[in-house]
Amino acid sequence: MNRTDRLYALVEELRRVAPRTRSAAWLARRFEVTPRTIERDLEALRQTGVPIWATEGRRGGYGLDRDRTLPPLALTAEEALAITVALRTAAGTPFAGAAAGAARKVLAGLPTGVRDAEERLARRLHRVGAETPAPPHSGEIVAAVAARQVLKLAYVDAEGEATVREVEPLSLLWGPAGWYLVAWCRLRSAVRGFLLERIDELEPTGERASGRDVDLGPELDRIKAHPIRD
Repeated sequence: MNRTDRLYALVEELRRVAPRTRSAAWLARRFEVTPRTIERDLEALRQTGVPIWATEGRRGGYGLDRDRTLPPLALTAEEALAITVALRTAAGTPFAGAAAGAARKVLAGLPTGVRDAEERLARRLHRVGAETPAPPHSGEIVAAVAARQVLKLAYVDAEGEATVREVEPLSLLWGPAGWYLVAWCRLRSAVRGFLLERIDELEPTGERASGRDVDLGPELDRIKAHPIRD
């Protein structure tokens, strides 16, 4: 068994027995490698974001949070390529970092033959044009939208006026001028769109916003019609 297949099998073994744990010695016997190799493999998985935890002591071992992982996917080479190509097109968007991580996980979870076929197909794809950088604060903004976490923004509007305001993230929008954070603005007491390029500073407050029943339509229409001036 090569290392990539072993990493995949390690995750599935820990998922299978969760919430119980497996010791490094047990896993070493199962995969016919040394405990030190198992420990290096588990650390590599943790570095990629796999939620593996450890307990100490004579009965200690390694466990996996089933609620934060997905079971294996049965994908053809064409399906795997469709997913990884779609994820690659996220370059230059607020989702670039998360998409790169997701692509690595999809590829790592594929059987060797399917992964090799995906890689051969990927080499036949070509993209013309310069890569655009992701908008500023992309990772923090995506996380805040997902978690409904209130953000404190230092924002400069189209007229050059700088303001500091707290906002409750609602969605992300691709508009005529770029990516916008659509949020409930506590300063204006209304829905507003904030062009990500104009966010100078961003600070998560730690507060979780309550769900708001708001109509996004007027603000979305305004973004489509002309640049944001708030």
